[in-house]
Amino acid sequence: MTDGWVRLDDSIVDGAEMADRAARAATGFAGLGVGPGDAVAWLLYNDAAVFTITDAAGMLGAYAVPVNWHLAPDEVRYILADSGAKALVGHPHLLAPLGDLEIPAIPLSDWPDWLAGHAPWAEAPLDPPGSMMYTSGTTGRPKGVRRQPATQAQRDTVAAFLAEIYGLHPGMVSAVTAPLYHAAPNNHAMMTRLAGGHLVLMGRFDAERFLALVQEHRIGHAFMAPIMFVRLLKLPEAVRARYDLSSLRRVIHAGAPCAPDVKRAMIEWWGPVLVEYYGSTETGMVTWCDSEEWLRRPGTVGPVMRNAEIVIFDEDKRRLGPGETGEIYCLHRDLTPFTYHNDPEKRAGVEHAGLVTNGDMGYLDEAGYLFLNDRRRDMIISGGVNIYPAEIEAALIECPGVSDCAVFGVPDEEYGERVAAAIEREPGSDTDEAAVSAFLTGRIAGYKHPRLVVFHNSLPREDTGKIFKRKLREPYWEAAGRRI
Repeated sequence: MTDGWVRLDDSIVDGAEMADRAARAATGFAGLGVGPGDAVAWLLYNDAAVFTITDAAGMLGAYAVPVNWHLAPDEVRYILADSGAKALVGHPHLLAPLGDLEIPAIPLSDWPDWLAGHAPWAEAPLDPPGSMMYTSGTTGRPKGVRRQPATQAQRDTVAAFLAEIYGLHPGMVSAVTAPLYHAAPNNHAMMTRLAGGHLVLMGRFDAERFLALVQEHRIGHAFMAPIMFVRLLKLPEAVRARYDLSSLRRVIHAGAPCAPDVKRAMIEWWGPVLVEYYGSTETGMVTWCDSEEWLRRPGTVGPVMRNAEIVIFDEDKRRLGPGETGEIYCLHRDLTPFTYHNDPEKRAGVEHAGLVTNGDMGYLDEAGYLFLNDRRRDMIISGGVNIYPAEIEAALIECPGVSDCAVFGVPDEEYGERVAAAIEREPGSDTDEAAVSAFLTGRIAGYKHPRLVVFHNSLPREDTGKIFKRKLREPYWEAAGRRI
C-alpha cells in the first residue's frame, strides 16, 4: 500500500481512499471465490481501478492479469480461459463484445457501488504472488509469463536495483504515459506507488498535453517509448518553449530502439535526465545507462547489470565475440524463475545455455556495452545480405515531411527480399519517393535504400505508438504465396 495519490484528468484518489477501495475489493473478490494462486483480470484504460484491483488481488495471494484492450473478443476470451481468471473488471463498452462469460464481469460503471457493498477485508493480507503478464500477441497467441512467488529478501533485492534505475523516492510525481497493460509502464507505476510516490495518468499520449501536465503537476519522472520523443520533437519550437520542464529528473525509456539523433536532441532539450534499459517480461532488466554514459557511447543500451548475463549467439548457437552481431540471449539472476502459463515447454524454444532470447539482434563491444540492431523476425535478407530495418527507420524519421515510418522486407524473385518502407507524412507534407531517396543518399548505404515506398494517411499501431509491422508486411507475402 502507499500514501501517494493517483490522478486522471480532474479525478484524484488519495492514498487512504486507495487503501479502502483495495480492502473492499479484496472482500468482494473473495466472495467470488478468488483465493491464493487464482487470477483476477482487468480490461481497462489507464485508471485508478487498475491499482485497486492489483492491490486487492495481492491481499488474497492472487494474480492481477492485465488484458490488452486492443485485442479481439476471441483473444480476450482466450486470455481469460488460459489464466483461469475468476473475475473480470472492465469498461462496459469493452465488456459488451465479449458476450456471456463463464465468470463474473464487473462493469467499471458499477465499480463504486460494488465496492461500497463490501466491508473492508479484515484478515491479514497474504504475500502477493509473482507477476502474471501476457505478451502483446503481435506474433500469434498471447503468452502468459508467470513468475514464481519471491521471498521478501528477493523482493528487497529487486526493489533496490529498481530504485536506483528509476530514481525512486517518497513524494515523487510520475507520469504514466503508456497503457498499464504493458509490463514496463505497469512496473514503473507500481514501484512509484511502493516508494510513496504519486501518479498522473494519461488516458492516451498527446505530446503537448504531456508538456502541460509536467508543468502543472511538477512531474519529475516518467516512463516513455521512443516514438513519444519523436512526437515531442515534431512540436513547433514555440510550443516546446511554452512549458516549464525544469521539474523533470528521470525519464525512463525502453521497449524499442531509439534513434541516436532523436535521443541526442531530447537530451539537449531536457538535459541529462534520460535513462534507458534493455530487457523483457521474461528476462528482466539486463542493462541500463544514464544520459552521460550514453553520450560517451551513442547508441548503446548500457553495460551488463550486476547479476545479469548476456551472450550473443549465431544461428548455430556458437558464441560470438565483441562487435559480432547475433541473437541476444540474456537473463537477470535476481528474478524468480518464470514459465509460460499452461505451456511450460514453450520456454525451451527461447532458451539456450540457461539464457533466454526475445528475438533481438545485437552485439557487445569490447567494454561489454550492448548495442541493438533489430528484431530477428524483422531482419531483411536480400541477396544473402542482412539488412536491419531499425537503422533505415532511424534515418527515415529525420527526413523532412516524414511523421513516422516502418521498414520491412517484401518478396523479390531475384534477391529473395527487397526493402520496403511505409511512410506516414506530416500534415500538409508533399514529400514523395524521390525526396526520400535523395535524403537517404549519403546517409545509409545504397543497398539499404527502400526499393518500394508506400505513403499512408495513418500507420497501424498500438496506442503506445508501436507500429504493427505484421499488418503492413503480410499482404505482400500472402500475394506471393510464401512466408519467407
